[in-house]
Amino acid sequence: PLLDLQGPLVVGLIASAERIAQIRRHRLLTLHESRETTYADPRHITDEMVHMNKLCSEKNWPMIDVTRRSVEETAAAVLNLLAERNQPA
Repeated sequence: PLLDLQGPLVVGLIASAERIAQIRRHRLLTLHESRETTYADPRHITDEMVHMNKLCSEKNWPMIDVTRRSVEETAAAVLNLLAERNQPA
């Protein structure tokens, strides 16, 4: 499990609750899912984000806001974090 790994680079990826809700609503439509669910509810997503922020803070894991970033920009930010981490002290 993730919490048992020794020395991994774990990066929390965050986005606005509305952006995540938009992505999740689209995913549900694509899957033809019609059941009522909190999966795409911005309030539920905000609660998830609070828990994730707390975990990242407790574990001292960096976080990147990907709300307005492309995949390439996000990958570059993660690679920069990895390079910073691997620099000799």
